Amino acid sequence: MAHWAVIIPADRWATERLFHHDTLTVAGLAGVSPEAGDEVLLVAGEETPHVVALGTVDGAPARRGAHGVPELVVTYTRRAFDEPVPADELKLAEPVAEVDGELFRRLATRLTGGFERRTWLVSLDLPIEAATPAEAVRQFWSYVLELGPAELPAFVSPSGDELAMQAFVLGAEANLDPEEDEDDD
Repeated sequence: MAHWAVIIPADRWATERLFHHDTLTVAGLAGVSPEAGDEVLLVAGEETPHVVALGTVDGAPARRGAHGVPELVVTYTRRAFDEPVPADELKLAEPVAEVDGELFRRLATRLTGGFERRTWLVSLDLPIEAATPAEAVRQFWSYVLELGPAELPAFVSPSGDELAMQAFVLGAEANLDPEEDEDDD
C-alpha cells in the first residue's frame, strides 16, 4: 500500500469547508498511479500546507474529467477542517504526490487525536411575511438558495447548552453583534 498527499485546489477547499461530502475528486494524475485502498493525506494551502483530512483512494479507477484530465476519487476517513495540522515538511511539487510512509504516519497521527462526536443544534431563522405557512416555506427555501452560506448566518450550539450559541457565515465563526462592530471603530 502506498501513501499519497493530495492538494485540494483553493476553490474546491472553500466548497469542502461549507458542505459535507463523502468523497473528493481531484485532477492532476500526471505520471502517478494511486491504487484502490492507498492512504491519502488531503492538504489545503499550497504556500503554507496543512493536512485537513485523511482518506483512501476509491476502488473505482481514475476517470477522465470534463477537460480530459485524469481524476482521482478519494473517500474521506477523517476530517480536521477546523483544526488542520501544519505540514511544512511536505514539499509538494505536484497536486498528487507519493509520500514517505514514516512522514505519512507522523502527520496522520497528529491529525487523528481528539475527535469526539457530539450532537449539535443548527438553525437558520428568517422572518418571512407570507399569506400561508406553505408560502412562507417556499419563500424560505428561495432565500436560502438565493443568498446561501455567504449571506445567511447559521446558528450552532451544543445540544443541551443553547446559551453557547455561535453564528457561522461561510463555515467560519462570525460576530453578528453590531454594537461590538461600533466599538472597533
